[in-house]
Amino acid sequence: MITNEVSDGLAGILRTAIVELVRRDGPDLSARQLGVFLTCYLETEAQTVRGLAGKLGVSKPAITRALDRLSEFDLVRRKTDPLDRRSVLVQRTATGMAFLREMRTILRDAATTMRISAEPAPGRARAGEPARATH
Repeated sequence: MITNEVSDGLAGILRTAIVELVRRDGPDLSARQLGVFLTCYLETEAQTVRGLAGKLGVSKPAITRALDRLSEFDLVRRKTDPLDRRSVLVQRTATGMAFLREMRTILRDAATTMRISAEPAPGRARAGEPARATH
């Protein structure tokens, strides 16, 4: 079970990472575009428009629009599947790999910062520990 404290910490990490992504000079991706990007880069198997639509629970046209935007930034490339010419494969790019590395660094830094600032103040009980009596 995830506690509210853990959940708030994760939300804080996400907020910090998103703010950093927005502030830096680079692609400004929507949540959908980021979801498509991360699915393409973190899943081991090759992705198709149809497969992405199914995994993310959105329409194929919505995936196509997201891929159009990701392609503009050279984060992905589309290629017709040589085994099924009706299917379009989504390919990773060197620019996309660099963006993923940058995202990982941003997330790692945000997590480190949140762990430091989320430490309980001296005298406060941590979640799951009994409070100590002070007299």
